[in-house]
Amino acid sequence: MFYTKGRRNWAMKMKKNFVSNAVESQRMFKNDFLEKLSKVHFSIPIIIYVPVISYYGWKGWIGSSALEISISLVSGLFFWTLTEYILHRFVFHFEPKSKFGKRIHFIFHGVHHDYPNDARRLVMPPSVSIPLAVVFYFLFSVILPIRFLYAFFAVFMFGYLFYDITHYALHHASLKGAFWKRLKHCHMQHHYSNPDRGYGVSSSLWDTIFRSNF
Repeated sequence: MFYTKGRRNWAMKMKKNFVSNAVESQRMFKNDFLEKLSKVHFSIPIIIYVPVISYYGWKGWIGSSALEISISLVSGLFFWTLTEYILHRFVFHFEPKSKFGKRIHFIFHGVHHDYPNDARRLVMPPSVSIPLAVVFYFLFSVILPIRFLYAFFAVFMFGYLFYDITHYALHHASLKGAFWKRLKHCHMQHHYSNPDRGYGVSSSLWDTIFRSNF
């Protein structure tokens, strides 16, 4: 099922700093359906999650006070930046020892480090992002009172969408302004210089706190 022709061990590539400048997508699966699922146009997350964000934002707006909404927005965005950092550093960059684990890891993140210019593998596939969104929603619903839940979830998902589109832009857009140039510089350093630093994509906050920034 997994396409192995020409594939190298991802952990070895990371250590050798292997990066391809190829812009075309590299085949990952022998199965055509799975191969299509692994490729996503950057507009797909926008189409899927703008209605979700709008709906839960509206529910939060009509069901909470201004103070509760403000607390939800600040805490939701804060929690997203921490989630982004943890996922990237401790999940995406975790190096499994088993052969099967290495293959799974290559599918989720290794392929992006090997082929960072592949525009079809820069945003998270809906087959992954939707189940994760559902899991996070139910987790938040257990922890948070209803008056905080909707606005918190809306801004958390906004943070995710901002991250996904920012990630695409860092690789394929001509960015202006000090903020965007700084993000792009750090992310390119992460890819081309040291993959063990610069885990924040849409924010360098947690890299600064945990001293993993450039």
